[in-house]
Amino acid sequence: MSNQSTTETSLAPIATVLDPDRTVRILGVPMAYGASMAGVDMGPAALRVARLNERIAELGYQVQDSGDLRVERPKSRPKPDDKLKYLSEISAACEQLAAEVHQALTVGELPIILGGDHSIAIGSIAGLASFCRERSETMGLIWFDAHADMNTPETTPSGNIHGMPLSALLGYGAPALTNVAGFAPKLDPNLCAHVGARDIDRGERELIRQLGIRFFTMREIDERGMSACMDEAITIASRASAGYAVTFDVDALDPGDAPGSGTLVRGGLTYRESHLAMEKIAEAGGMCSLEVVEINTALDVNNRTAELGVEMILSALGKTIL
Repeated sequence: MSNQSTTETSLAPIATVLDPDRTVRILGVPMAYGASMAGVDMGPAALRVARLNERIAELGYQVQDSGDLRVERPKSRPKPDDKLKYLSEISAACEQLAAEVHQALTVGELPIILGGDHSIAIGSIAGLASFCRERSETMGLIWFDAHADMNTPETTPSGNIHGMPLSALLGYGAPALTNVAGFAPKLDPNLCAHVGARDIDRGERELIRQLGIRFFTMREIDERGMSACMDEAITIASRASAGYAVTFDVDALDPGDAPGSGTLVRGGLTYRESHLAMEKIAEAGGMCSLEVVEINTALDVNNRTAELGVEMILSALGKTIL
């Protein structure tokens, strides 16, 4: 897809097949307000320290790094029982991110978003959804996470918005989150696949069953194998006419491989399972945007989790063993 005007580009089909000559746009979002502990705001810096840009360029891509979005300082601290902590700051950052992702797609670039906590997915996926909506196309989603991220203000046990992004994108929750980019919902649950869940809250279970969204829990991955589960997940997301977004929370990985997350849950995806997932996504060719979130530098060991995050990105961009 060439750099054309917005009007001209909007008439062309969205590019979904990975092209080594295509430009990758790096967008850092040092957001920590959606989580409960400090350190996750340094995730974008840690990924860059692990030579993300240089290693993507070695695959043949052109790399443009837009730096980090400016996240506004909170006007006040939330109360312990607040059900939507730092709502205005997170909403503002997500609106800004949605615009940045939309712009990258408009000029034919592949957005790679670096978090920050997972609340930023409200903005990144809103940007892609807005781009597709203007073209009367649908988008799919593959969401890697140990948690469902489908709480609402009524069900959240913590008030932390990083536990709410998927429900917000599906149209459930506070209007300041559901209406980012000016419309809701962003997603059709029938075009979404969630991979790696092993810690789901009671209220989330009810919403999952109500919507019928496809969850590949760790038990199913254990029983069927990662390859079969990813084939089905990609098939679901690929039913969308414009391709799909991929968002990867590093807590989907087993803590033994990825210690640098503030929401660790034992029994996650192995190093090879996660690589296989990314390799199969690259092979399928339908990815329109990629996001890696929740790397907490305060908890990481020798930047180990950030290094693994970079490896996941490279595999999703087509790096193979041979």
